[in-house]
Amino acid sequence: QLSSHDDDGDDGCVSGCVFAAHALTFEVTDGNSTCIKAELSANFSISYNTTNGTSVARFVLPSSAAVGSSSSCGGGDVPPELVVMFGAGHTLALMFSSDGLLYRVANMSLQYNLSDTATFPQSSSSRIVSVMTNVSEISARLNSTYRCLSSMSVSLSTEVNITFSDVRMEAFMNRANLSTNESVCSADQTVTTTAPTPSPRTTVAPSPVPPPAPERGNYTITNGNGTACLLALMGLQLNITHHSKSLNKTVSEVMNLQPNRTTASGSCGVPRATLVLSEDLTNLTFTFTLNLTTQKFYLSAVNVSAFWPDMTDRFVEGNGSLNFLQCSVGRSYMCSAEQMLAVVPTFSINTFRLQLQPFNVTANRFAAAEECRVDQENMLIPIIVGAALAGLVLIILIAYLIGRKRTHAGYQTI
Repeated sequence: QLSSHDDDGDDGCVSGCVFAAHALTFEVTDGNSTCIKAELSANFSISYNTTNGTSVARFVLPSSAAVGSSSSCGGGDVPPELVVMFGAGHTLALMFSSDGLLYRVANMSLQYNLSDTATFPQSSSSRIVSVMTNVSEISARLNSTYRCLSSMSVSLSTEVNITFSDVRMEAFMNRANLSTNESVCSADQTVTTTAPTPSPRTTVAPSPVPPPAPERGNYTITNGNGTACLLALMGLQLNITHHSKSLNKTVSEVMNLQPNRTTASGSCGVPRATLVLSEDLTNLTFTFTLNLTTQKFYLSAVNVSAFWPDMTDRFVEGNGSLNFLQCSVGRSYMCSAEQMLAVVPTFSINTFRLQLQPFNVTANRFAAAEECRVDQENMLIPIIVGAALAGLVLIILIAYLIGRKRTHAGYQTI
């Protein structure tokens, strides 16, 4: 099965459908010469209209994807282009350019077929949609391989988002294999080019000592005119179960996301908004969905990609069928208490002092807050205890007055 989907408020995506397991290899040749070679994983999120409203298709680039016949090594005024065809008439294209020193992906386009009912069930249209964007950040030196193992999201439109990971590619090649000389993306460079200063990580033993609460980060996403459209205040703690390189066994490891080393990016839109947090080789993506019927938003998907020092392999997981942090649109969601968000069996997130608003932000400020159930219950406990104490005092006072009256009555003169 190529894809999964969910309607607004519907948990239609099964666990494991969000991230591709392995990078795929594509090669464009001219005769016996290779001019473009790419290894990559790609994950698509496409919002579309249905007969009942709006839905979103989430799917990975399948292993059956192949280089299309319209791929070209270019020449003259024609730029080199990698065209990847997959599924029932879907096409991903990367067009390259060069200034003599660097090459880059000048344009990225996606053509998707809404008549593919397996990928876009109950679509109200059967047309073929094409979207395109400039991708200036994917660039490398000529005769070098562009490398970006970290997750990188590219928004082609308000409806279409592609997340790439495990990317190694080269254009304008003069050899059969990728160059051993690499141009590394900034997300990967954070760790590889600086002296190691590891985040506080703890291998959880049978009786683990809880790590300290994480520092609260302030993350803001702005739209094209610089106005805030997504606000988040929160401390985050990641819990990952993986195979330890040093211990040669499966362990649970905990990491606090450090705001001073974390960069925030993302996109705003209706009915979906995304927040991407990156710290060193840890990338965390939150997807928020607005249910247009109930006028409530919720955390619908979480994706993680991490490569910590003691991991044998890159940890990549995701779940697109979540329904966490539900709140009325026009308000902010608040939860001061610690919460545990179970994403998949091997990955969860603890949140601390959380407040967020992914839709309808005005004046760059949070709207009035709706508190989580835990906070509401925590507020009720002292109220109940106080009421019980007040009732007890009242009972004692009444008993005292009754007793005093009876004592006085025994001494009256006959």
